[in-house]
Amino acid sequence: MALNPEAVGSKSEPVEVSWTSKDALLYAVGIGAGTGELAFTTENTNRVEQVVFPTFPVVIGWGRGSAIGQIGSFNPAMLVHGQQSVTLHRPIPVEGTATLQSEVVAMYDKGKAAVVVTETTAALDGAPLYTNSGSMFIRGEGGWGGERGPSGPRNEPPDSAPDESVTYQTSPDQALVYRLSGDRNPLHSDPSFAAMGGFDRPILHGLCTYGFTGRALLHALCGSDPARFHHVEGRFTSPVLPGEALTVDMWRVGDGEAVFVTRVDDRPVLDQGLVRFSS
Repeated sequence: MALNPEAVGSKSEPVEVSWTSKDALLYAVGIGAGTGELAFTTENTNRVEQVVFPTFPVVIGWGRGSAIGQIGSFNPAMLVHGQQSVTLHRPIPVEGTATLQSEVVAMYDKGKAAVVVTETTAALDGAPLYTNSGSMFIRGEGGWGGERGPSGPRNEPPDSAPDESVTYQTSPDQALVYRLSGDRNPLHSDPSFAAMGGFDRPILHGLCTYGFTGRALLHALCGSDPARFHHVEGRFTSPVLPGEALTVDMWRVGDGEAVFVTRVDDRPVLDQGLVRFSS
């Protein structure tokens, strides 16, 4: 098995994907929203218009239109999700049909591993809707002599108490709900499969943790208004078990900008976090 560094710049064929109000509602409960967030979890509440969480793009068209097939061959069991960002060009409608296209934008040689960065753009009615960017860390696929890529501290919080801190309790069944939005990897549902990966029981999807985090940022920094939420990025650092509590600590570092860390107790699970919003 070997990666192809020449794949940088390769693009997938454009694909058309659709979502409905029900998809947005299912995602909302998958990231823990409930009766206190009826604008996100219901479509027929009196005088409440349904809206969509800003991190919803990570599940739109799940598994379709990816450029990952362009990078060569590798063992999928050696791949872990490294970083994820979502940039909103406008609020996501509760239903729609968009055109997705993915590109391999970078491939870095870490010696014993490789990092592959892809970017997916979505257009709705001919205009940009959102951009997703993600990096994948693939063990055993480095060593071709390529650039190591960026490293070192990024989006570090100041040495002070956070300006905002939100804690959400995940359910022991959280992964079983979240998986219905697209990611059916048995690592998150099958105890025997999780055991093969060295886990005592199935772990929570990293993007579910990401959704919980975006939910906290939206409510604490944007007054729960998705139109004020423009960009979020972070690095996955540690797995989360369903039933653990997630605490999101936030520090304002400029007008409409904050850094954050998501943790379980004192263990960071999502760091190098940055969010941009209308203040």
